[in-house]
Amino acid sequence: MKREDLELLAPAGTYEALEAAVNAGADAVYLGGTAFGARQYAENFGPEVLPGAVSYAHMHKVKIYVTVNTLVDDGEMTQLGEYLVFLHNCGVDGIIVQDMGVIRLARKLVPDLPLHCSTQMSVTNSEGANFAHKSGMTKIVVARETSLVDMKTICQKNQGRYRSLYSRSIMRVLFRSMPDEQLNWRS
Repeated sequence: MKREDLELLAPAGTYEALEAAVNAGADAVYLGGTAFGARQYAENFGPEVLPGAVSYAHMHKVKIYVTVNTLVDDGEMTQLGEYLVFLHNCGVDGIIVQDMGVIRLARKLVPDLPLHCSTQMSVTNSEGANFAHKSGMTKIVVARETSLVDMKTICQKNQGRYRSLYSRSIMRVLFRSMPDEQLNWRS
């Protein structure tokens, strides 16, 4: 039985990891491109691979979120704009951001592309979540330091504003503690 109120989000640094996440039952996968991602030295997904990765995931009813989570300077804004349009045209389901300039440019160039608040934005409380909501964020990856109690408070004080609230630290604990047979719960 699949719960509609939960979204199992998995990371993928390679195409093989994407396939593994999809086959393990992930509802969504986050990955980095070769530009504007915090893990620029990882293999990541180049412009020649990303459209196929998105198609593969969508064929299996899995969403793709791309990290655009570096700080961007003025000299990179033209390249960033081109990249945002490319991601939109690939059909990604959202981008994970931290830089306010990225948020503003994305709202201007690709206003229908969902924006997700990166853990680097350090949302740790309901006021931060409220600010993120007013800035157009549809999902939040809370800061690593956010406790379960604080996550509950964020949810209670922002009811109906977010469909998803993630904690990377909690996701790691859940993945490492789940027996293999529970990872494939999509059916």
